[in-house]
Amino acid sequence: MNSERICYYRVGGHNMAVCFVDDANDESLIPSFAPFRLNEKPAEALLFTMLVDDHLQWKDDLDEIGVFDCGGCNHGVCRTEDGGYQYDVHDVGDVLCSRMRSDADFSRCQVSLYGETWAGRSYGLNNALMMAYAFASAQMKTMLMHASVIRCDGKGYLMTAPSGTGKSTHTRLWYDNIPGCDLMNDDNPVVRIIDGKAIVYGSPWSGKTRCYRNIEAPIGGIVRIQQRPENSIRRLGTVEAFCNLLPAMSNMKWDERVYNGVCDGIGELIRIVGMYELGCLPNAEAAILCHDTVAKRD
Repeated sequence: MNSERICYYRVGGHNMAVCFVDDANDESLIPSFAPFRLNEKPAEALLFTMLVDDHLQWKDDLDEIGVFDCGGCNHGVCRTEDGGYQYDVHDVGDVLCSRMRSDADFSRCQVSLYGETWAGRSYGLNNALMMAYAFASAQMKTMLMHASVIRCDGKGYLMTAPSGTGKSTHTRLWYDNIPGCDLMNDDNPVVRIIDGKAIVYGSPWSGKTRCYRNIEAPIGGIVRIQQRPENSIRRLGTVEAFCNLLPAMSNMKWDERVYNGVCDGIGELIRIVGMYELGCLPNAEAAILCHDTVAKRD
């Protein structure tokens, strides 16, 4: 074993450390994190530390308490004897790519990578880091949201819907038809409530679109996309908005600390920003209707 190599990153205003203990793995496995790399150890506290070591010992006799669905890939979750968690991270072919364990508040995590290819190992580490980030920050009014986010005139607009509904298509229509737009993230932006304001950040997790931007913007609006034979838009009530936002957040319903933190964050997000539902066709008129209703509501 060679000397440890520690890389520091800052995502959504939170600092983290990834420690590679030998030459089997290094930061080249997570190229999407490069824009978030810090040149030195931050003075502020770390959200969590992730130790990457393929030689860790694992327990195979733990009882599974749930499954975390990550974009159609199911990651098994087990409770450990010390109150922490152990995760089995699988890809779309149900191949085990990594195992991660954490303490109860996710401040200390360990992961072993099992993929035989670079892509498999990269996937295993990326997913471990994503879960650690989402669950460690849940009580800090920080949420990792399944959404595509477009920035327009300095504000971020989040489009959310089940995979395949047309989030990316709609943000592209904003980009093509509305001046002053750029894409912030296409799958998993970070949403935070800070001093009563809702902020969206780019992240290292952006689905199939390579949009890994270390940027931020105040949230201008949140829109649920639904495919319809004609374009229409309406503002959702508080309960309806909550029920639509909860499935869009990375969450663990079996962990009270995480679940309550996410629910509290959603409540504040709705109070500050609100939410709309857009029934739409994939055309320019839908983007213009959405923009003119949500961005110009003030």
